[in-house]
Amino acid sequence: MSSIKQQLQIKNLLDPALRYEPDREIYYRDSHNYTYREFVPRVHRLMAVLEGLGIGKGDTVAVLDWDSHRYLEAFFAVPMAGAILHTVNIRLSPDQILYTMNHAKDRLVLVHEDFLPLLEKLQDHLETVEAFVIIRDGEASTQGDLKNTAGEYESLLSETTELSDIKDIEEDTVATRFYTTGTTGNPKGVSFSHRQLVLHTMALSHTLAGFGAPSFNSTDVYMPLTPMFHVHAWGIPYLATSWCNKQIYPGRYEPDLILDLIEKHKVTFSHCVPTILQMVLAHPNSKNVDLSDWKIIIGGSALSPTLAIAAAERGIDIFTGYGMSETCPVLSVSYLREETRALTQTEQISYRVRAGIPVIMVEPRIGTPDGNSEVSSGEGEIQVRAPWLTEGYYCDDEKSEELWKGDWLHTGDVGMVDSEGYLRITDRIKDVIKSGGEWISSIELESLIMEIKGVEIAAVVGVPDEQWGERPCAWIQTHLDSIDLDAIQDHLKQYVEKGKLPSWAIPNLVAVVEEIPRTSVGKIDKKEIRKRISQMGE
Repeated sequence: MSSIKQQLQIKNLLDPALRYEPDREIYYRDSHNYTYREFVPRVHRLMAVLEGLGIGKGDTVAVLDWDSHRYLEAFFAVPMAGAILHTVNIRLSPDQILYTMNHAKDRLVLVHEDFLPLLEKLQDHLETVEAFVIIRDGEASTQGDLKNTAGEYESLLSETTELSDIKDIEEDTVATRFYTTGTTGNPKGVSFSHRQLVLHTMALSHTLAGFGAPSFNSTDVYMPLTPMFHVHAWGIPYLATSWCNKQIYPGRYEPDLILDLIEKHKVTFSHCVPTILQMVLAHPNSKNVDLSDWKIIIGGSALSPTLAIAAAERGIDIFTGYGMSETCPVLSVSYLREETRALTQTEQISYRVRAGIPVIMVEPRIGTPDGNSEVSSGEGEIQVRAPWLTEGYYCDDEKSEELWKGDWLHTGDVGMVDSEGYLRITDRIKDVIKSGGEWISSIELESLIMEIKGVEIAAVVGVPDEQWGERPCAWIQTHLDSIDLDAIQDHLKQYVEKGKLPSWAIPNLVAVVEEIPRTSVGKIDKKEIRKRISQMGE
């Protein structure tokens, strides 16, 4: 009997690209496209470029780029070379970007020309970077003041012969690393191996193609609207490439271009945070574009019924996904059972906005925060196990132990599994409002407030109160010139009368703000909101 063990490697996901539909195309904005016949050799040439620059097993290669075909090439080439791909969050502050690049020990940096001014300021403080490769969209302009430049991306690829011998990589080799920000301290490094990424891709395939939630298969036209630096764009580019989908990469997110690309290429499948969908639907050109063939998974933040209804009215097939940076990220996806599909569009909304049903190989439980036991009924912390979850935070044993306390990964989310098997997220543990000894869900309040006409975004946080401990405060963003704030409290009171909301959950303070602050990945930044409210009271 053979003792050879088949390793799970990133290259396994690339192999089908030339087997099934090699003439399908990958597009970058409206300026560049090529087939999979060209894509695969470019991946192999990029591996050769990395080898020529001295990059080998265990070295870290950073990428600072918009969502592009070149980023997709790096998704494969860097791990296939045995190196670690560091997808730098370009929306972090300069100090945080510097911290993550030094902490990750980046040796080589692939950088789009738009980020040259940033790196020119940081370069003297980068402790391990030895060279930079410049990515340009057009003809070379100024070289800038960046030192140790190894060349321009396209020129290096055109001058290099592709590798003919692609070596095997041990499946437990770290393939990717990126940094997630929390409420306190520096960003934390999250790593994933070849094995974990392949298993996560297979689970996505099983879920999206097998259960139609929503249906995603090789015939779809795919355009990611989740940044590629954010949890590998939820890992779906790996699946789309393995399936030889026609892929559209929009570069920097511009709503008019996104709409043009949807219309031109008949895009059928995307994923994004609620903010991006709101941005697209609110654009003046949106009403002129047929969105009835567009399927979207919303994640990163709760999908409100109001936004789900607005999307459904445009014919969009909208669903919810749930996960986090530490989980690669997908843990669950919405699913409509046969009896649910027979319901009206309005009746389906309550199912579409739930966090979904756990995907294959995900074992969830509702546990106590200490990780020592499972909650027998009702709400608790969502804790999970799956073969692709990160093993811990890079070079941070203390935080890693907290993450895996009791041998379950702690999501930090409060929720429950309902009688139909759907995962429901009530709130983040840190965002639950504790008033008079009772818990108030900020997510529920936000959802109800967003039912009011004119409210674009609602954010609810707890503010200190001497008598009750905390009281809810609501910030509202609207496109209207004015909005009746008393009407908001009256709207919530009707839910109190119906017994769906406790009276003490009605916010004491409701304020209209010009813009609700966001995190680097488009989530509502409640930490910043609390900070601003605190400063207002000083």
